[in-house]
Amino acid sequence: MDNTVADQGASRIDEEAPHDLHGNSPAAWTAVVIVLVAFTLGAIAMVLGPNWVLFWISVAIAVLGALAGKVLQLLGFGVPTDGDH
Repeated sequence: MDNTVADQGASRIDEEAPHDLHGNSPAAWTAVVIVLVAFTLGAIAMVLGPNWVLFWISVAIAVLGALAGKVLQLLGFGVPTDGDH
């Protein structure tokens, strides 16, 4: 009884471990935090008036957050893809 169903499931999880890391990287977290701050600022801008200058500033921050995430990914702070092994 060495080769049980539970053992087979555990080996399958170990083989798929790199896919479990999807988005869990410094690049992804940086992008998420910056975009979250931008959306919060944009929501505040809408409640306060609407304050269109503050709203468009928040849109620019969101774009910068997405770019920061991509740049960090290209610098090697993202989750490695299948070709990066």
